[in-house]
Amino acid sequence: MNSSHEKFDQPDVWAFRKDKTLDRLAETFNVAQFVSFAPAEEGPVQQFCRIADIEANHQFESVAEAIQTLFERSSEGTVNVRSFSAHQSQSREFLYGVDNVDATVDAVKRFTDEGAFTIVNETIDVSDGGVSGVVMGDVVEFRPDMTPRGVEKPGFARLPTEWAIHLFKTVYGIDVDFSGGRKGRLEFSLHPRPRGWKQDNVIFWEHSDDFFPTGSIKVEWPNDFSRMIGDKAYGLLIADMSGFLVPRTTVLGRRVAPFSFGHGTGLEEIWIRTSPREQVPGKFTTARGWHDPFALLQREDPDGTAISSVLAQKGVAAQWSGAAIETSSGDLVVEGIKGTGDRFMVGLANPEPIPEPVLSRVYEVHGRLRGILGATRFEWVFDGTELWIVQLHSGASVSNGDTIVPGDASEWVGFDVSQGLEALRLLSANLKPNTGIVLDRRIGLTSHIADVLRKAGVPARVSAR
Repeated sequence: MNSSHEKFDQPDVWAFRKDKTLDRLAETFNVAQFVSFAPAEEGPVQQFCRIADIEANHQFESVAEAIQTLFERSSEGTVNVRSFSAHQSQSREFLYGVDNVDATVDAVKRFTDEGAFTIVNETIDVSDGGVSGVVMGDVVEFRPDMTPRGVEKPGFARLPTEWAIHLFKTVYGIDVDFSGGRKGRLEFSLHPRPRGWKQDNVIFWEHSDDFFPTGSIKVEWPNDFSRMIGDKAYGLLIADMSGFLVPRTTVLGRRVAPFSFGHGTGLEEIWIRTSPREQVPGKFTTARGWHDPFALLQREDPDGTAISSVLAQKGVAAQWSGAAIETSSGDLVVEGIKGTGDRFMVGLANPEPIPEPVLSRVYEVHGRLRGILGATRFEWVFDGTELWIVQLHSGASVSNGDTIVPGDASEWVGFDVSQGLEALRLLSANLKPNTGIVLDRRIGLTSHIADVLRKAGVPARVSAR
């Protein structure tokens, strides 16, 4: 470092030096490109720099040259300017997304006049379809559209570390090395485009030796990541990573590039399945055969707020199809019909007696799912040999017997099941307070009819007639 700054080489001063900490992190990890300056009587004096294709801590001729070089290598074409001092390491001014060299140089000089250190780093877009989060030991927590601090707010995804590595490889094609977080706490962000001074897809922001055992890891969704790629896509990814059979699936997403997972089924036909942000039972298209996904999205979700992706999934030679849910009493309800189950799921066909060998396979798969994920609900297809999972959702059902949704009401209105899902959805949304729904006939507890009622949360039951 510059000899005129030996007065800063004191332990009490280095304790707050965020740029020194960042430089040390860069010895092992990819960090956002940056250059830092210390205050002096003659103006800002360069301290550290990590810029792609430039030697580590190269000394530039001037502040302007250093910042110009950083701009030239910034993916976003903007930089952030952070100021800090021994007395204000956290609360000093922070400038985000400065878009020209002169304004950046002026900001550095102004902070220097105030006696503050500065770090100028490339702006990293946290809304580029990637994720940010924290890895600590055997758990990774992450979400899109926020910095690593986003794990402090509800909505983050939580996975075992090995699962998260697998998921990032599947969705982004990126091999992530989280070994640095195995015995400490490591903040990171993952991006579709290479970033940082090592031009890698993963940037690390902070590493500490702090470690607190996380206990058991409960995998749950929806979360902000499952909403970004689609509830159906995320559930199937979880099933695939858990070791269950999922038909080969290609996800065509709005915010991430296409990716695929799952296993070949022996059939070369395609089912098209819309994958909304959160489960909306039976509202959006599931169809046998190829349909133009772009026309489908334009027709069913023109403003792009409801459907996150479209799934192109290999068909299964269905001998039996159905669904399984855990009731509020903890019992497993398994329902299905011969052949494909689309008519059953929308309430147009009644459940049929399922052969014992098929039931046994469903119970076996449920037992394994429960041991790994806790309570789940899933749709299945049996091809005569294998049981395939075609939808998976987290959590148990509130239903039990003829009670679809528990609760008391002062008034009950009847509903003819043959009117279909959209009529039921409309009725549920427009009920007066303290009103419940009575279905005119028994339905499958695993059907979309029951799902719509559970989603609406209104008291609902089957007529006693």
